[in-house]
Amino acid sequence: MPQGYITKGIGGFYYVKTEEGLLECKAKGIFRKKRITPVAGDKVVVEQEGGGAVIAEILPRKNVFIRPPIANLDVLFIVASTTQPTPSTLVLDKLSAIAVDKGAQPVLVFTKADLADTGPLLAAYDKSGLPVIVTDHASGEGLEQIKGWIAGRLCAFCGNSGVGKSTLLNALLPQLAQQTGEISQKLGRGRHTTREVELFEAFGGLVADTPGFASLDTERACYIPKEDLQYAFPEFAPYIPRCRFTGCAHRGEAGCAVRAAVEAGRISPTRYESYAAMYDEVKDIKDWQLR
Repeated sequence: MPQGYITKGIGGFYYVKTEEGLLECKAKGIFRKKRITPVAGDKVVVEQEGGGAVIAEILPRKNVFIRPPIANLDVLFIVASTTQPTPSTLVLDKLSAIAVDKGAQPVLVFTKADLADTGPLLAAYDKSGLPVIVTDHASGEGLEQIKGWIAGRLCAFCGNSGVGKSTLLNALLPQLAQQTGEISQKLGRGRHTTREVELFEAFGGLVADTPGFASLDTERACYIPKEDLQYAFPEFAPYIPRCRFTGCAHRGEAGCAVRAAVEAGRISPTRYESYAAMYDEVKDIKDWQLR
């Protein structure tokens, strides 16, 4: 039975890349009964049934995202511009926290360095432990670093409208831009058309084309419980065991080592403010409310 990964799914058919080539498959009915939907990035086992190929098994997932529907994501490139639009560190921190919580590596990519000083953004993430790449499309600065992160990994890019994500992807993957442009023409420009997530091979890894992917669903689908939120900020890790109280929320408790680190300049104030805002959003949510 061949194994492979789903490159895309559309109209009830799934396209699975195997050593034998690309197979068009249906999914076994058992998945519907279990309320499991195969998605791009899933590693699967394929077998023959009724003269056609079917997905018989979905191998254990590293992670799965609901919107966009993708599994086993290794790297999430979070694209932000220095200006036009003005970046929101809260949005960047929410996206990076979701990635960390799901076992994916967030990589921050800053564009439009020629239009505004990158200093404030770089300072905000200097002590975060998160990789930061500054790009310049004219000179090609940063592109090799991005290619290095793609090698051997399944990656996706997200970023709000206007931050230069499309320009960045065009510079990295002109063949992808051409393919998606042709699809857009066939579907009809200007219409509200929905395309599926599709994986493309590039630089020794896989890049997910995620149409309309500005940001992850940061509400129900990517809810981080308040007890786990501190671990989604990697720079908190050395200080969490030093807090006076077990289960410290780092919001106002005496003897909080995380807040002391903020005051001492070892944790960025904007990162801590994002944590506090996110904690206050989820502190009263019970798990049963999300079922």
